[in-house]
Amino acid sequence: MGKLGQDNSSGLNEYVAQGTAANGQIRVLAVDNTKIVEEVRRRHQMLPWASAALGRTMAATAMLGAMLKDNDKVTVQIVGDGPLGQIVADGDAQGNLRGYVSNPHAEVPNHSGNKLNVGAAVGEGHLFVIRDIGLGEPYSGSVPLISGEIAEDFANYFARSEQTPSAVALGVLVDVDYSIKASGGLILQLLPDASEGIAIMLEHMLKDLPPISSILADGGTPEDIIEAAVGDLEPKYLHQLPLRFSCTCSRKRGEATLVALGPEELRSLLEDEGQAKLTCHFCQEEYVYDQRDVEAIIHQITAQAGE
Repeated sequence: MGKLGQDNSSGLNEYVAQGTAANGQIRVLAVDNTKIVEEVRRRHQMLPWASAALGRTMAATAMLGAMLKDNDKVTVQIVGDGPLGQIVADGDAQGNLRGYVSNPHAEVPNHSGNKLNVGAAVGEGHLFVIRDIGLGEPYSGSVPLISGEIAEDFANYFARSEQTPSAVALGVLVDVDYSIKASGGLILQLLPDASEGIAIMLEHMLKDLPPISSILADGGTPEDIIEAAVGDLEPKYLHQLPLRFSCTCSRKRGEATLVALGPEELRSLLEDEGQAKLTCHFCQEEYVYDQRDVEAIIHQITAQAGE
């Protein structure tokens, strides 16, 4: 099956495929986010454990974003006590995607067979999903991590926080040079009118599924992932959401961060450094504000305060 995704602003051709199966009883989503994860890996120089954890999280976030409408947004936070620290991914209904790991250079011993031990790198903690659907106060749900392997944790989130029985598969294949060879995922969810038989089948649908990353590394598409999982249930494809790596940071937003520091802190920065420097957590873009810039911001703050 040929890839049908569209080009986007970052030149990446990843997308989420959405549809239904079993005569509309199951919602199906699958994603290829390989090049986006490679872009993030390159910017942060991530080691394989961070790449695997963040790639899986970003794949799930992309599919969550595809379930949204219009300008809705979603943020996923995985806060574990392992060496990776916090994992954060942002997505939206327009296909924008970004993410970072607090400690991209963390290492842990692997499983036997040299399989990455993502669970140990993540540790124990909680998974948070925060949806902003334009109603003022974002909706937030959370569950304890049950494995730290990410896919099982999202399935647990859907079941406990959203009462939606789901099967989730996520995979990242890291090459010998640490580049990302494949990254993607699959979500199967029971829709409200699903029969008891389909509900029982859902528990077993991923049992014989090849690894997601293997399907993609062999040239497969999100549709091929869906076919491998539920091809016998006659999936119908409804929509594709093209994805792009996109960060909302800017020099203007950086100025707002400096304003929040207050005049005393800014004066101290000038005394110590002669400038202010900010680096975006997500994209690693660096913004430098020289002495004149910082003095202008101090003047703005004091003028507004009437000092």
